[in-house]
Amino acid sequence: MLDLVHRRKLWYSISLALIIPGLLALIFWHLHLGIDFTGGSVWELQFQRTDIQSLDVRQLMINQGQQDPQVQIATNPDQTETVLIKLKHLEEGSPEKAQLSSALKTQYGDYKELSLDSVGPTVGASVSKNSILSVFAAAVGILLYLAWAFRKVKRPFLYGSCAIAAMLHDVFIVLGIFAILGKLVGTEIDSLFVTAVLTVIGFSVHDTIVVFDRIRENQIRRPAMPFDDVVNYSLNQTIVRSINTSLTVIFTLLALVLFGGATIREFVLALLLGVVSGTYSSIFNASQLLVSWERGEIQRLAFWRRGRGTSRAAASGAGD
Repeated sequence: MLDLVHRRKLWYSISLALIIPGLLALIFWHLHLGIDFTGGSVWELQFQRTDIQSLDVRQLMINQGQQDPQVQIATNPDQTETVLIKLKHLEEGSPEKAQLSSALKTQYGDYKELSLDSVGPTVGASVSKNSILSVFAAAVGILLYLAWAFRKVKRPFLYGSCAIAAMLHDVFIVLGIFAILGKLVGTEIDSLFVTAVLTVIGFSVHDTIVVFDRIRENQIRRPAMPFDDVVNYSLNQTIVRSINTSLTVIFTLLALVLFGGATIREFVLALLLGVVSGTYSSIFNASQLLVSWERGEIQRLAFWRRGRGTSRAAASGAGD
C-alpha cells in the first residue's frame, strides 16, 4: 500500500512550487485579456495558399496603424489557410477596413471573408464582472452542498472547505500559467476561457467528492482505525480509478491541443491544465488537508502566525 498521507508536506511543497510563480505572474504581469473583456473585433479570412506566417500578418497590421493585433493561422485540409485577426475595433464598411483589405490583397492575394465580429467595451466589462460572480457562486454552492452531503460526519463544513481549497489550487494554477503564457507568447483569455475554468472547477470537485465519499464509508466500516490511516487506505482504493479516468480525458484534450483548430486551442489548453491539476489536488491536497486539520497542523500554523504577530507588537511596544 502506498504511503501517501505521511508524505503530505512533500505534496504541499510541490503545489506551492507550481502556484507561487503563477501568482507572481498574475500580480506583476496580469492576464492578457482578449476582446471579450476589452472590446474589439475578430476578423476571420480564408486565403488560397498555405505559406502565410502569423508574424508577417501581425507586422502588416501594425504597419497599417493597428495597435497590438493578434493573429492565429490554421492550415485546412483543402490547401487553404484560415487567418484569424483580433483587432481593437474594426467597423464593417469603414475606410479603415478597406485600407486593411487592400494591404492584405496586395501582400497575399484575394481572400474570402468568413466573419467579422465586434464586441464593445461594455460587453467586455459585463463579461469580467459575471466571470468573477460565477466563480464565487460556484464556490459558495460547493461549500453548502458538501456540508449537506457530509452532514452525518464530524465537521461537515471542513469537507466543503478542503474541496474549495483544492478547487482554488486548480484555478490559480490555470490562471498563473496563462498569465505567464500571456507575457511570453501573447496568449489571450476570452469568454471561452471562463467556461474552461468553470469546467475545471466541476471536474476538480467531482474527483474530490469521490475520495471524500470513500473516506466517509471507511470511517463507518473501520471506526477503530486512526483517521490518517483511513484517509491513506481510501486514497489507495481510489487513486487508480482517478488516474485512469483522468488519462482518458487528458489524451483527448492533448490531441485537440496538438491537432485542433487555432480558435479553440486556448480553451482546450485551459481544460488540459485544469484536469491534470484537478487530478493531483483531489489525491494529494484535498484529503491531505483533512488529515492536517485532524492532527492540528493547520491550527498550530495559524496560532504560530498569530503568536509571531503578537510578539512583534509587544516588542515594538516595549521599545517605545
